[in-house]
Amino acid sequence: MSSQQGLRYAVGMHARPLRRSLSSALAGLLLGALGVGCAAPARSVAPPAPLEPTPHARQRAWQELEYYAFVHFSMNTFTDLEWGEGVESPNTFAPSALDCRQWARVAKQAGMKGIILTAKHHDGFCLWPSKFTTHDVASSGWRDGRGDVLRELSDACREFGLEFGVYLSPWDRNNPKYGDSPRYNDDFVGQLEEVLSNYGEVFEVWFDGACGEGPNGKRQVYDWPRFVATVRRLQPQAVIFSDVGPDIRWIGNERGVAGETCWSMISPEGFEPGAGAPPQEVLNQGLEQGTHWIPGECDVSIRPGWYYHAAQDGEVKSLEHLLGLWSASVGRNANLLLNLPVDRRGLVHENDAARLFELRAALDAIYAVDVARTARASASAQRGGDEHYGPARAIDADPRTYWALDDGATSGELRLEFAQPTRVDRVVVAEAIELGQRVRAFSVHGVGADGVELELARGTTLGRKRILEFAPREVRSLVLRIESARACPTVSSFEACCAPDEFSAVRNR
Repeated sequence: MSSQQGLRYAVGMHARPLRRSLSSALAGLLLGALGVGCAAPARSVAPPAPLEPTPHARQRAWQELEYYAFVHFSMNTFTDLEWGEGVESPNTFAPSALDCRQWARVAKQAGMKGIILTAKHHDGFCLWPSKFTTHDVASSGWRDGRGDVLRELSDACREFGLEFGVYLSPWDRNNPKYGDSPRYNDDFVGQLEEVLSNYGEVFEVWFDGACGEGPNGKRQVYDWPRFVATVRRLQPQAVIFSDVGPDIRWIGNERGVAGETCWSMISPEGFEPGAGAPPQEVLNQGLEQGTHWIPGECDVSIRPGWYYHAAQDGEVKSLEHLLGLWSASVGRNANLLLNLPVDRRGLVHENDAARLFELRAALDAIYAVDVARTARASASAQRGGDEHYGPARAIDADPRTYWALDDGATSGELRLEFAQPTRVDRVVVAEAIELGQRVRAFSVHGVGADGVELELARGTTLGRKRILEFAPREVRSLVLRIESARACPTVSSFEACCAPDEFSAVRNR
């Protein structure tokens, strides 16, 4: 993978079946916000006006994915490097037992929603037969020159119900035209057209903006507007990702950690991808007064390296580390893109697969029971006195509903009362983000059997999902106190869980 200084630029389009289901879910959210629905009676009070900026439907659908795989597998896998030089023989690429169905099977069992593959890294080697280079699988001895990794993976993803995505590096250290900017840009657009036209629907494409000089000694100037237009033309529902959006942004580090404050907004004007990007703090935390809705994606590898190195077989991240990353990404209003360095056989290594399955089992165990569903909800107020915006809407497990306050009210309290002392060690809180991200400060309190209230956690932003962990407590009630908001709060979910004892020591990292 490229350096942190390189541009992160990705585009995505959701595969048709999932996009249809997510679009239906989003339509339900929007209808719910407008008071339209078959089961619900008519509302007597209008919903809050959207607080701009708000997410586009394609951004909303992308945020629902939460968790998917990055697969770094190409020439570097066989040279034991992270960055290749583009001088390798194509015959160096020689997986002995490549099985993309195994990748998909592992990802599916791990609860991931898709796989993004490094179709071309900086060395320029293409994992599909490209007419724009001889540095590709067609020039190798693998599958007698008739292999196509993109074909095998895209087919496997469809078989297992996963999204399929590609990473395509514009830096190409093999192409002799690199540095002759217009000529190379023509080739790169041609490769984009090959990748985005021939493998079905693609949910995310990474353009890494790492840039260098070509054989002519000149630094390549990328035609980003043309690249983006090509993607829009071929995949019109694409979500485009870079340091400055326009749809989703890099989180500012390759550790997989979003800011504890994490707004979905930034202001891209005056910045450009790569060296002219916003400061890392802005990428990591967003901007409360940002002009554009551009939520974050957290990328991180399950091992120290992005590519497979046999010496790192014993350095797979621990379960505790991965649980911490979950809370620091998905639990901080971002998506998690977890890298799997496929090995020289062409398989997800058994150590990596085993840890992924441990993570899935742990997450399932930790969040299996939402005790808030058993509580009685009350609130300091509700919008217009209308039960459509009452506190029960925050614990009904319906993303279309939410607790809301009157216009002008920027603080309030949501309380859950339990019939008996209940053990909790975390809460999961979500805003109705189709109406904009609003909350800027909140706290969570527990009231014990003795009636004493204790602050359990405190935070700033909520967004699509916020997870806060604390020492296990027996409580008779839980209180979510919205202390400050940009406009009247809209809380779509307030969940409470308690991890089994073997996981209860894991805290937000």
